[in-house]
This record gives sequence, structure tokens and C-alpha cells, in this order.
Amino acid sequence: MRDILVLCPQERDLNAIRAAGLEERYRVRFAGSDLDQVESFDPQAFLSECEPIPADGVVGTKDQSALLAALLAERRGLPGPTPEALVRLQHKPTARSVQQLAAPEATPRFAVLDGRVTFDVPFFVKPVVGRLSQNAFRIDDPRELLELHEIDRYTTRYAEIAELAGADPAQAHGFLAEELLAGDEVTVEGYVHDGRVTLIGVTDSLKYAGTLSFESFVYPSALSQERLDELTDVSERVVSRLGFEGGFFNVEFLVPGAGPAQIIEVNGRIASQFAPLLLGLHGRSSYDALFELALGENPKWEVGAPDGVAVSYALRTFEDALVEAVPEPEPDLEILVRPGLRLSEQGVNDAQSYRLAIFTGFGESRAEAVARVRERAAGLSFRLAPVPSR
Repeated sequence: MRDILVLCPQERDLNAIRAAGLEERYRVRFAGSDLDQVESFDPQAFLSECEPIPADGVVGTKDQSALLAALLAERRGLPGPTPEALVRLQHKPTARSVQQLAAPEATPRFAVLDGRVTFDVPFFVKPVVGRLSQNAFRIDDPRELLELHEIDRYTTRYAEIAELAGADPAQAHGFLAEELLAGDEVTVEGYVHDGRVTLIGVTDSLKYAGTLSFESFVYPSALSQERLDELTDVSERVVSRLGFEGGFFNVEFLVPGAGPAQIIEVNGRIASQFAPLLLGLHGRSSYDALFELALGENPKWEVGAPDGVAVSYALRTFEDALVEAVPEPEPDLEILVRPGLRLSEQGVNDAQSYRLAIFTGFGESRAEAVARVRERAAGLSFRLAPVPSR
């Protein structure tokens, strides 16, 4: 058996690895804790602590842990994406500049905010390095820019990790302005091995009505084959131009009713929330392919239309509250909050809502699968109380 080292695992990683039976095929080792749950972190010291841990391959499944894995793999001469390539993907202005060269028709207008905005309102802003739509806003009045603030702990920590990859830590701070886009949001997931891009699936993103908050992710996409071919072509061109090799990636798009699809962003990591969807419909987890890539092997993913539909559902609420009780544990239920704290004091949330739980459902049709997860969401027993006034 070969050794796979998973850095800074989240609870989802442990569940996905167990569900895929990977501990029966590999000696899976873990180092560190989910960085979203850690207050202080020294990346240099952490990497030094990981040096003696046996590993034939090393992985991370979030942006920061994926970059740490790339740094450790490079130090130890193991397969994987280079840290420089990951920084190119993760630093949005750099990634946008490369996308503009590789797929100009799919790249929206953008500008780093430096006191000037080169296009009219409304437009969209997001941190130059960010996650899960945190601090991403639609701007309808330039005066709203004065209210922007960074997620200090996240950006500072990322800057410290990126500096180990040779990046300027100052570039991790600031905001990117982009023209406002419209259309259906989808995610293309795939991997690169030996210079060849393999796409394993396209997933539709559905939002709560009237918000930017994701409600569910539905696989496979309902897009036409013509649109899927377009997304495949753009993804291959962009990922290759970014110099990404030996790892998983996902590309988020907005697909309008007419005209070319537009890239939202490119991520140099697995889309971990989609792993149960793939396992349920294809009988193989993306974590399986991730581990093989980490060993320098070709995952040989067999691309094909699945039989049925799978949905990953995110239960949210849109008002802060005190969590008094949460549902009993279930094998496929990911509880994201705990009793005794306000929603705003825990979890990783977007600008409009608070996530309570994530779970997966299946159906023979899209309508059936969506109906099942919504019915289950309505029956989950979260008890939330109004936030006490001060």
C-alpha cells in the first residue's frame, strides 16, 4: 500500500475518503486541521512538521491547503501542480489576464480597484483572493465601495502561504471589479495529467430566489451538448495556458441565453462538495482520481452520461440567529453550525446568508431529485432563536 498525505482535512474529506473505500487501498495519513477552524497558523512551521511524515503523494482540497500540498510536494520531489501555477489560478487578476489571452471571448472586463473604476455601475466586486463568495458584492453606487473590507485572517494567512511560493504577499490584498454578467451558473470539473485535460462532469448551480446564495448543485447539467462542448473547449484552453498540471481543477461559468459563456473563476483544486454526486451516479469518487493524480498516475476517468440525477443541497437562512439545537447526526448530513453560538460567529458564509447544512439526494429525473432534497431540508430540526439585543 502506498502513502497518501492529506493536509488540513475538513470533515467532508474524512467522509468522502471513507465513502470511497480509499483507506482500504492506501495508507491515508492526515496532518493539521481544517484551516477555517484554526485561529493561528504558521505555514513554514507546518510544512517543516510534515517533512518526516511518510508520503508517496500529498493533497489538499481547499485553496490554502492545496497550495500547501503543492509546496510540500515540490520540496519532497512528489507529483502535483507547481505552487507557481496554483498562485496564478488563485490570484484573480493574474488568472483574468491569462484567461484574456487564452479565451478572450469568455473573459469579462475587469480592473483591480485602485480608486478608479473603468466601467459604469452596476458592476461586481470580489477580493483578489477569496473563497465561497465571501465579500463579493454587486455595486450599484460607487459610494458603496467605501464599505468594502477584507477578511483579514484569510487574506493574511493566504499571503503568508503564497510568499513561500515566491509571490508578493501584498498582492493577496485588494478587490477586483468586473462587469456585471447574467446567465445560468455552472461548474466544469476535471483534471490534468501529462498535459492532457480530462473533464469529468458539468454541474448546474441553482440559487435561492432573488439572491446570490447557492441553494443546490445539480449533476449532470441540463445544458445542451453544444453548450457543453463550448465549455469544454474554453476550459481546456484556459487551464493549459495557466500552466496547470497534475491536479484537479474546476471552472465556474455564467452561460447566457445568447452569446458566449463567461468565466467566473478557475480553481486549482477538487470540487469536494460534488464528490458524493459522482460516487452516487458513476460509482467512483473524484477523491479516487485525486489520489491517483497525487501519485503521478493517470486516473483514466471514463467519461459518460450518468443514469439519474444527483443534487447537493445547501440549507441556509438569511438572518443572523442564535443556534439552540441542531439535528441528530446522519451519515450523509454535513452540519455546519453548532449550538450555543450565533450564526455570524461560526461557519464560512457568503455576503447574504448563513449555511446550516449540506446533504445529497438522488432521483431518476431532475425534478424528482430537487423535490426530494427540498422536502428533506424542510424536515431538518434546526432550532434558531432571535439574536439577543445588547
